[in-house]
Amino acid sequence: MRALQLIDDRKLEQVDIAPPPEPGIGEVTLRIKAVALNHIDVWGWRGMAFAKRKLPLTIGAEASGEVDAIGPGVSGLVPGQLVSIYGARTCGLCKACRDGRDNLCEHVGGVHGFHLDGFAQEKINLPARLLVPAPPGVDAIGAAVAPVTFGTVEHMLFDNAKLQPGETILIHAGGSGIGSAAIQLAKKMGCTVITTVGSDEKIEPAKALGADHVINYRTDRFEGVVRKITKKKGVDVVFEHVGKDTWAGSMFSLKRGGRLVTCGSTSGVSTEINLMMLFQQQLKLLGSFGCRMENMANAMQKMAAGLVRPVIDTEVDFQSIDAALKRMEGRDVFGKIILHVG
Repeated sequence: MRALQLIDDRKLEQVDIAPPPEPGIGEVTLRIKAVALNHIDVWGWRGMAFAKRKLPLTIGAEASGEVDAIGPGVSGLVPGQLVSIYGARTCGLCKACRDGRDNLCEHVGGVHGFHLDGFAQEKINLPARLLVPAPPGVDAIGAAVAPVTFGTVEHMLFDNAKLQPGETILIHAGGSGIGSAAIQLAKKMGCTVITTVGSDEKIEPAKALGADHVINYRTDRFEGVVRKITKKKGVDVVFEHVGKDTWAGSMFSLKRGGRLVTCGSTSGVSTEINLMMLFQQQLKLLGSFGCRMENMANAMQKMAAGLVRPVIDTEVDFQSIDAALKRMEGRDVFGKIILHVG
């Protein structure tokens, strides 16, 4: 059985591994269909240290699969069914898990493709409770981008930032996977959307997704443009996932009482905060990590209804993975890179 494994820094190999055994109690054997690449894959490829990581490691943290076999005690799934895969190995027993707050699991065993072997393999056994059925009208790519790309954004915007119709939002990196999802979700609920991009070539694609204003952050100070667009009031919400390079400007872009929600730090994990601005302007800073399985289901329902769609930059196979990761590392993508498995 084929798998794509990280052997060493910047060294990925297609290897043959043993197929999974028959699924156990509560398990399902999945035939993986598509893997959506994320910055977590770039980080691992570059050799950034992860707790408990052991090489070789099968990559891939976001994927869809087709039910191949069902173990004892599993109900609600049938062979041939397309599912989206929750990427963290939660316990399913703690209060957070029982309450549907999956990303606050008290005994999480790790994240696939990060601490645990990921989904870039032909078949895998997983607990059935971690699978979210794809509704009719959602294909393997749509199901593959539901856990991170759309689920993360659903959790950030609606669970945490409490985005409301009519508000104004600044979305950083509109050409990224989650940026392209956030533009669509915010616009569909009636918000004014301002987004940043890293090149002029990305301006029109961002507008086509629904962005009302697009700022090339390499040629303009985005915070100054935001203040001008909003007539010095600032935005209600900043969708932040860049980190150090944009943090100060993001805070300056907020209106009084505004909310900043963040899920990433690709430009650096440490920054300074102007505490006087924080308390005088009564700003709210919200951390967000991953999503709940309900967020995945909601995202796929919106895809099925035609309200949002996955934005695909490139589709690749195992042989093209190094070039795909270099493309992501250089921020040359608009949308997602999809790795086809089966």
